[in-house]
Amino acid sequence: MMRKKSISASKASLVLFLCQMISALEVPLDSKLLEELSQPPTITQQSPKDYIVDPRENIVIQCEAKGKPPPSFSWTRNGTHFDIDKDAQVTMKPNSGTLVINIMNGGKAEAYEGVYQCTARNERGAAISNNIVIRPSRSPLWTKEKLEPNQVREGDSLVLHCRPPVGLPPPIIFWMDNAFQRLPQSERVSQGLNGDLYFSNVQPEDTREDYICYARFNHTQTIQQKQPISVKVFSTKPVTERQPVLLTPTGSTSTKVELRGNVLLLECIAAGLPTPVIRWIKEGGELPANRTFFENFKKTLKIIDVSEADSGNYKCIARNILGSAHHVISVTVKAAPYWITAPRNLVLSPGEDGTLICRANGNPKPNISWLANGVPIAIAPEDPSRKVDGDTIIFSHVQERSSAVYQCNASNEYGYLLANAFVNVLAEPPRILTSANKLYQVISDSPALLDCAYFGSPKPEIEWFKGVKGSILRGNEYIFHDNGTLEIPVAQKDSTGTYTCVARNELGKIQNEVQLEVKDPTMIIKQPEYKVVQRYGQVSFECIIKHDSTLLPAVIWLKDNDELPDDERFLVGKDNLTIMNVTDRDDGTYTCIVNTTLDSVSASAVLTVVAAPPTPAIIYARPNPPFDLELTGQLERSVELSWIPGDENNSPITNFVIEYEDGLHEPGVWHYQTEVPGTQTTVQLKLSPYVNYSFRVIAVNEIGRSQPSEPSEQYLTKSANPDENPSNVQGIGSEPDNLVITWESLKGFQSNGPGLQYKVSWRQKDVDDEWTSVIVANVSKYIVSGTPTFVPYEIKVQALNDLGYAPEPSEVIGHSGEDLPMVAPGNVQVHVVNSTLAKVHWDPVPLKTVRGHLQGYKVYYWKVQSLSRRSRRHVEKKILTFRGNKTFGMLPGLEPYSSYKLNVRVVNGKGEGPASPDKVFKTPEGVPSSPSFLKITNPTLDSLTLEWGSPTHPNGVLTSYILKFQPINNTHELGPLVEIRIPANESSLILKNLNYSTRYKFYFNAQTSVGSGSQITEEAVTIMDEAGILRPAVGAGKVQPLYPRIRNVTTAAAETYANISWEYEGPDHANFYVEYGVAGSKEDWKKEIVNGSRSFFVLKGLTPGTAYKVRVGAEGLSGFRSSEDVFETGPAMASRQVDIATQGWFIGLMCAVALLILILLIVCFIRRNKGGKYPVKEKEDAHADPEIQPMKEDDGTFGEYSDAEDHKPLKKGSRTPSDRTVKKEDSDDSLVDYGEGVNGQFNEDGSFIGQYSGKKEKEPAEGNESSEAPSPVNAMNSFV
Repeated sequence: MMRKKSISASKASLVLFLCQMISALEVPLDSKLLEELSQPPTITQQSPKDYIVDPRENIVIQCEAKGKPPPSFSWTRNGTHFDIDKDAQVTMKPNSGTLVINIMNGGKAEAYEGVYQCTARNERGAAISNNIVIRPSRSPLWTKEKLEPNQVREGDSLVLHCRPPVGLPPPIIFWMDNAFQRLPQSERVSQGLNGDLYFSNVQPEDTREDYICYARFNHTQTIQQKQPISVKVFSTKPVTERQPVLLTPTGSTSTKVELRGNVLLLECIAAGLPTPVIRWIKEGGELPANRTFFENFKKTLKIIDVSEADSGNYKCIARNILGSAHHVISVTVKAAPYWITAPRNLVLSPGEDGTLICRANGNPKPNISWLANGVPIAIAPEDPSRKVDGDTIIFSHVQERSSAVYQCNASNEYGYLLANAFVNVLAEPPRILTSANKLYQVISDSPALLDCAYFGSPKPEIEWFKGVKGSILRGNEYIFHDNGTLEIPVAQKDSTGTYTCVARNELGKIQNEVQLEVKDPTMIIKQPEYKVVQRYGQVSFECIIKHDSTLLPAVIWLKDNDELPDDERFLVGKDNLTIMNVTDRDDGTYTCIVNTTLDSVSASAVLTVVAAPPTPAIIYARPNPPFDLELTGQLERSVELSWIPGDENNSPITNFVIEYEDGLHEPGVWHYQTEVPGTQTTVQLKLSPYVNYSFRVIAVNEIGRSQPSEPSEQYLTKSANPDENPSNVQGIGSEPDNLVITWESLKGFQSNGPGLQYKVSWRQKDVDDEWTSVIVANVSKYIVSGTPTFVPYEIKVQALNDLGYAPEPSEVIGHSGEDLPMVAPGNVQVHVVNSTLAKVHWDPVPLKTVRGHLQGYKVYYWKVQSLSRRSRRHVEKKILTFRGNKTFGMLPGLEPYSSYKLNVRVVNGKGEGPASPDKVFKTPEGVPSSPSFLKITNPTLDSLTLEWGSPTHPNGVLTSYILKFQPINNTHELGPLVEIRIPANESSLILKNLNYSTRYKFYFNAQTSVGSGSQITEEAVTIMDEAGILRPAVGAGKVQPLYPRIRNVTTAAAETYANISWEYEGPDHANFYVEYGVAGSKEDWKKEIVNGSRSFFVLKGLTPGTAYKVRVGAEGLSGFRSSEDVFETGPAMASRQVDIATQGWFIGLMCAVALLILILLIVCFIRRNKGGKYPVKEKEDAHADPEIQPMKEDDGTFGEYSDAEDHKPLKKGSRTPSDRTVKKEDSDDSLVDYGEGVNGQFNEDGSFIGQYSGKKEKEPAEGNESSEAPSPVNAMNSFV
């Protein structure tokens, strides 16, 4: 029996819930309505639950709420009432619940630690905020400790402990040296998650004394520094290799608990030699795709957005050539509470039923508790209409006093959720929100939708009538929507009329009338036809339309579905398009489009241009301008213009162009109005409201256009509603949380009246939202803030002026702002095609994580090292972009036999997303480049020495060199080719058993296993016997070569010329030349031709006292020259005249001058001795100025000046403060100790950039106690 009752109760709850879903009121987003309706408070903004504040700044605890009437605010602190009036440091913002605690004027942040909760209350209930835990951030100093030097044997493992001070929030750890440079990390040396620095095996280069651990506290912008750690590696031969052993975690198994939605980080760091490689697997499953990342050289496994499905055993395996070690981490994913169904606000009418549902999940299962107006529901005032059933509150027959705010609290050991939902019981008579006498216009045979937006409580019943006293509308020809809209599926002409909407409930009745007009459809009764026209001829397309007399059609002509060319040859008339002076470019399809505010039709025709027959040249003149313009028949929207044509000038007038000026909005600017055939001198012009018109007429013939006529009299039209709405409406977000709506504003004459404004409306697409509208001034942009990231919106912009609105605008689709993509592409694979080409594949990212328009993917790739040289170089990253949703691409231009890395990123309109894990791939060997050089030296009678350099780009492992050579005879014919293979480790070769005085040509290239590279060539000649006797050739049948030789080059130099001579051996009739230049200069050689077969030449125009180089060559024998000789011209001398130094009179004069000088010296010496001795120098030496010290000869620095107490020299590399004292306690506790002050910053990776400046006083620290850093400005052990 009890079971049946339970089932019945469950069914009853379900029935009540369904009834609530049907009968609960939806309050329209009408601003006027919302201002009038009473509403319980709703919390709109609050500070985070865990709020860490800067202890140096004022504390702002946010609490904002809305309600009708506006709510009042109160606070509790640590569960008791917080009276802010009794604390002078605490104020509450006006019309807000936000608290401001004044710390900067004497308050202490520590005094205001605690749990705060805000309550917003009005006559209909009370809403409460989350519990906001306020804690000041802390950045304590490092505990003083004595660090012993680490003596480590080469190949052993090592752990340098950081042990940073415990701060709030925890600091970011990084290791640097004394020069503020980040310590390099690798597979062998890396930082663990706990901040310690792990060495899988130490190497001699790890020896250093400045391993410094830094802790960066971002909240207070300070950095603390640990004392430097010294590591000394001593070598033992041989170094013992070791199999892997895990440094962290220890043991074979461990456990890890992580919360749902967080990032799971698992770490394994191993010791061993060679350095172990880490691999991760999940036992009994696969690592989740697109959420798994490897960091710290694969020592850290990172899984983002974990869920309960990620629980399980994760195994890390460390392996090298000697063995492996593994560790299993058992991961359990728990979950703080998260919503399944959060309670939603409930608006009910008196006597109605409803439910509030609060459903949450978590691990462990959260406990659900209810509060009413901030009080536990068990002790809250009783409400007979309310019944609590676990996660559901059921309301029956509610009354206005049942209005309240209910709080649902879902909590477990990992957190809690708190949601406010109000029950608002309203008794309101019906209201109709649709504008009275609203006009709807539709085309015949199309649907008509007549709005009747309404609100009332209880929910009103809606009825429709046609006419003022007509009967109620019923039947299949009408559709009645729940929102009050009346739909006529097929509107006919007789559907035109007045329709009345009546809304009634038990509290009252109201009605509203709307107007419906059914228009005739627009039709093209004469369509454009296919035309063939001769080049330079004229053609016209007709487009005659029929339309409803109350609609104003707009005719647009297109060519090949694009705008007509901007060419005065194209003349658009009322019913036609005329093209003058047709050219071949005018071929194409011409389309006539007729648009009204309600419909649109179009028709097309093709134009074919053919060659024109030749015609005799005839000279024409442009027509004279028309005159005597007259306006008649002035109406609100039209006027008749007439004129008298000017002289045609022997060329018939083809048409007249009418232009107008708007003296009200754009005085002095003339616009195209229309044009008529050349036989017509009167035209009926359609006018726009609120324009001060003047007209002028231009005559056109085949030659061109006449000058404009004199303007007509002015005519000002009356104002009216706007006829059109802004064009080019767009919605594109500039930030992730906004939507920027832009449009092209109407021109002045389009406003149709004064007071032009725009009504901007928007709503989120595919969401059941009402339109939000705002009226703005005559601008062209409006920004909607607080939007979700990259969601579609329906947008429309409507013009209005002082007389009313323009027709209903059409809707466009826009998007709110983009944000950077969230996820990196997964499953990146590389297929190496050949030594210079690779193909990369990746999985596309889910479109919802792109958070913007997908533009494509970028592949970053770079060469890590050459496998043949094992030397790293500067990394130069290359980028390839692949547009669209492409999932593969080719990487060209790779270097053979090299190691590369790449990663892939998705790109949207905002920028790039995160990079995928670096993928390593290697290119196979290729053929090498040519050897870097080939040099031939030490020629003898029968041998040559060859030296060469290895290829600049080996592109693999060199296997050998290939040398080919052959002799060249007097007629430049090539002899037999000889090939020699040389080992790859050789760099020189002595080639013996060659013919004397013979020229050889050499071909030299390198080889890898793939094949031979490009070759380098060179020529050389063996020398002739010194006695000038030709030795017999080696081997039978060989021709003895006879080649020229130039030797014994001698020079005889004067001031500005030199005589060059030489000896020549070789064929007769050789033409010689002399080349010369300044010795040691890099300038090109100067060349002089020797006439005839002489063996001497005079070089003229040389610079005196200059060393020159010279050599002699023979024309036609490329590369055959003598050895260089060096000579020097004589010094510059005076022009030739009698040598004065040999003249007797000159010698006598010089002797007399010398005797006179001797006598003067003797007299001066005697006078000095009579004056006495004044030892100034001795006094200066005895009483030297202490501030003028000589420079040291050893280092060029000034002599030291110090107090008597300062007798000890400073140690090398020490840094001394301005008082020249060195305190032992001034150790490496902080970055400040390396200079008097610092003005700089840290990069995101922690590396220091900046410069020292200023002066800081350093306060001594007492004992080993950790204390708070005073401030980032006066920081003893911190750095801002």
